[in-house]
Amino acid sequence: MDRWTEIELFVQVAETGSMSRAAEALNLSNASASRHLAALEERLGVRLVERNTRRLYLTETGQEFFQRAKAILGDLRDAESTVNAAAFNPTGVLRVTSSLSFAMHHIAPLLRAFTDRYPNVKVHVEAANRYLDIIDNNIDVAIRTREYEPDSNITIRRLGETRRILAAAPGYLARHGFPRTLDDLQNHKLLIYVHANNPHELRFTRGDEHRSVSVQGLLETNDGQIVRAAALDGMGILVQPSYIVYDDVVAGRLVPVLDDWDLPHLTINLAYPSRKHLSAKVRAFIDFMAGHFEKMDYERKWTGRFSVY
Repeated sequence: MDRWTEIELFVQVAETGSMSRAAEALNLSNASASRHLAALEERLGVRLVERNTRRLYLTETGQEFFQRAKAILGDLRDAESTVNAAAFNPTGVLRVTSSLSFAMHHIAPLLRAFTDRYPNVKVHVEAANRYLDIIDNNIDVAIRTREYEPDSNITIRRLGETRRILAAAPGYLARHGFPRTLDDLQNHKLLIYVHANNPHELRFTRGDEHRSVSVQGLLETNDGQIVRAAALDGMGILVQPSYIVYDDVVAGRLVPVLDDWDLPHLTINLAYPSRKHLSAKVRAFIDFMAGHFEKMDYERKWTGRFSVY
């Protein structure tokens, strides 16, 4: 039997929870679909799917295999799309969305180079500090800081990873002092981005140590640029991803604090509709962004530790 069909069928079963719907999606009979799944389990020597009278569900091994299989199928589709897109000239309007901070720091500075390379592509950037529905809003590419998309019709390509750090202006620290311990944060003014996961609970790790710190902000806002501006003005200590404040730290405008502790990292992904044939303009933008991130070595910079205070 065709191994790719077996894997495609298994992924469809995992996503739909139904053998008949998976068979229909791949244009297979129910009997053929059952044989493909049985052949896959036989070849792997493990049970991937359990069945009862009401539903199908994945075993623990099945869950692990599903994550890997879905990624492999995505890579295969990407490889095929690359070949197909190479034959076409990128044209048309490219609709891109991201947070305002990411758009300002990592899309806007690249637009001239991108449009110089692809002069027949017009770019529409939709800056939004919330995740727009890609399909409903006719978005071609979204840049998001989450590891997966709940919609199986969306494909993701990883751009990189970033730390989240605490930092403040030198003037603020001169007036209020450096926090030396996590408990010291209770005596400082915090600047909070409310769209972060659990913005009022900071979960820190340092080696085998784990601490959760409850915080309330002197300033709370839905925009990272407002947080950054307030920190640069000396209002308090911000909590932001390195991709937003890295240049400020390198230039000395902001100083990291408690940098020996880590907050949960963020994964930066490109997300786009899973289409049979990816358009040349989308492929061009995806490859352009991925190439730029690799060239700039952003992941190493954004996951590195600045210094320990």
